Amino acid sequence: MLGDEADCPHCGKSTRLFDPNAEEAPAPRTGLRFKEADSGTPGGGGSGQAAVIADQIIENVEKVVVGKRRQIELTLVALFADGHALLEDVPGVAKTMLARALAQSVGGRFKRVQCTPDLLPNDITGASIFNPKTTEFEFRAGPLFANIVLADEINRATPRAQSALLEAMAERQVSVDGTIHQLERPFFLIATQNPVDHEGTFPLPEAQLDRFTIRLSLGYPSAAEESAMIERLQLGHPIETLSPVVNAADVVRCQEAVRQVQVHERVRNYIVQLIRATREHEAIILGGSPRSTLALTRAAQAQAAIAGNSHVMPDDVKLVAPAVLPHRLIVKPESRLRKITSENIVTEVLRSVKVPLMPDHLG
Repeated sequence: MLGDEADCPHCGKSTRLFDPNAEEAPAPRTGLRFKEADSGTPGGGGSGQAAVIADQIIENVEKVVVGKRRQIELTLVALFADGHALLEDVPGVAKTMLARALAQSVGGRFKRVQCTPDLLPNDITGASIFNPKTTEFEFRAGPLFANIVLADEINRATPRAQSALLEAMAERQVSVDGTIHQLERPFFLIATQNPVDHEGTFPLPEAQLDRFTIRLSLGYPSAAEESAMIERLQLGHPIETLSPVVNAADVVRCQEAVRQVQVHERVRNYIVQLIRATREHEAIILGGSPRSTLALTRAAQAQAAIAGNSHVMPDDVKLVAPAVLPHRLIVKPESRLRKITSENIVTEVLRSVKVPLMPDHLG
């Protein structure tokens, strides 16, 4: 009936029914959150609610980062996939600002680690400090104990300091002095690095690169976007007034909803064929690992959930593969001399592997 509210069967968004001939339609509701009944329903309303949450976060981050919607979306893919993101680009293109804006949009605890050659593992994980009053050692948590952690210029930290992140990234826990400390959910690490200036840096080893769900570059803005950026920053930086639009619990529910997105057998086989094609490519020394297979699957699930879909389609896989796979491949030296990059190889693999036809009811 007119004036009543109805829930959309696809995204779960509530809309008040109104007369199209009326002079003014009522304003839409804002601040939507997950319904407890939907968050755990396989293929149900969870993916639609994840899409609503994603739209809220993207719109909020775009108040600070201009013209980078796809990069923001890919960062959310990593967050919703319960993974981590590596932002690799030249200085001054808003890598750090993207991480800060995302953290403020989510509303969870945010910590920043400025990586330098003298950084120690305990500076990241925390340490046991002797308390003379109690004559006991007390654990003082480091910056890893937060919901969103920014490791700025990660390749300027020594391998010893970089290794302090591995356990946290893989197992969501930190071991200090023989004691295991669990990290709270969500735990999302965003690392940045400058690929141009290599003086005084320590390149990330392949085993650590493999733990990042996605790697992406922001790139330079267009002329119009750069002009808009100047206008926005004239009176002050928008990051200073950015407010949370969701909370940490909403993100955890999104991560749970992503796991419920269905992956058809044909899509699973398609993902496996893509990974195996990287291993068999003549220009590759080391192809995608089994972790690559799992990361690509989970990222495709997150991409489908952000789009409001309850099933993964081959197009979802093709959308995220260029951000998930290239940093996991090692190209032969002679191929690099011929200007062949891992990005080129992933593009070639996506073109060569046959895309499966999906059943009509998933179409």
